[in-house]
Amino acid sequence: MKIPPFKLEEFWKKYEFTAPYLLCCSDAETWSLQQLLALADSDSLKLWESLALGYTESPGHPLLRKEIAHLYTSLNSDQILTFAGAEEGIYCAMRVLVKPGDHVITIDPCYQSLATLPESFGATITAIQLKPENQWELDLEEVQKIFQPNTKLIILNYPHNPTGALLEKEVLEGLIALARKNGAYIFCDEVYRYLEVDETQRMPSIADAYEKGISLNVMTKSFGLAGLRVGWIATRDAPFLHEVGSYKLYTSICNSAPSEVLAIIALRAKEKVLKRNREIVLQNLQILEAFIKRNQQYVSWVLPQSGTMAVLKLLLPISIEDFAEDLVRSEGLLIMPGSVFDLPGNFFRIGFGKKNMSEILKRFETYLQSQGHRYAASH
Repeated sequence: MKIPPFKLEEFWKKYEFTAPYLLCCSDAETWSLQQLLALADSDSLKLWESLALGYTESPGHPLLRKEIAHLYTSLNSDQILTFAGAEEGIYCAMRVLVKPGDHVITIDPCYQSLATLPESFGATITAIQLKPENQWELDLEEVQKIFQPNTKLIILNYPHNPTGALLEKEVLEGLIALARKNGAYIFCDEVYRYLEVDETQRMPSIADAYEKGISLNVMTKSFGLAGLRVGWIATRDAPFLHEVGSYKLYTSICNSAPSEVLAIIALRAKEKVLKRNREIVLQNLQILEAFIKRNQQYVSWVLPQSGTMAVLKLLLPISIEDFAEDLVRSEGLLIMPGSVFDLPGNFFRIGFGKKNMSEILKRFETYLQSQGHRYAASH
């Protein structure tokens, strides 16, 4: 087995802690420890104050799994398994699900490990390319055409990273009907759930909607608590959950005790946590819409429906890789070229989950317009 370089994480490793202005962050505004503890109820505050720094239960603290289960409509705490972040959950799940010779359907672009891990573990991958001219929407007929007798798994990533697209209700229902007929699993990375622009458009969690559905989520993205490194898998498939729990004993074994208690605090205050984060996202989205309108000769986009990110297309006659490299070298301002996601064309990702986005966007706009004027003058 040989796992290819993780382009997105290698990109972050190179720039995340050196570039002063990050315009491509994928998580919501981070909470400080003081802010989070101020939200704690009396019982969870006692958990924090009496915390012992020993090992934790491998599936996760019982109270943590209980709070996570409240995020679903049909699950209980025994159907939740926690991990040290979402990536560990992806790795362990794919290790258990995918065998050599299996066929796996993915969408492209996506979070890289969702596609590269199954392939590295011996599966044949068929990827469906999402297109901006189709509003980045998934075509159910395309999935039906490529589905094979040995299709073991459909991997989804909705709300979508990096485009912010949502899955249509009819498409989700069609995918479930297709998978159920053939006994296939559906794994859905749902880490941007709860940040839908229109909350009435929120799709059901795949773990609630399908008996062989596996939902992945984490405290990182919508909750703005990346430093906790607490993620989880939710599913009604008990044999799978048992097997993946056994595999976890070869990776992290168990989570950080302080992180688990802080996650309990956040989940018990989830209405307040998500309300603040949604307000920041929605305000920034309005700012971005105005920015696009002012600069439509330089950039275009499909308005995201959810999450903290948008994909823009650079309309200047320069490759996005050269543009981004000059931007970070000359201005210290970081955007993420679409090539990090193997996205063809002059696309790039920006994030709008942070409070400081508007100030960084002003710097970006100044640079963008200066480049636009320069190319106009040269022609």
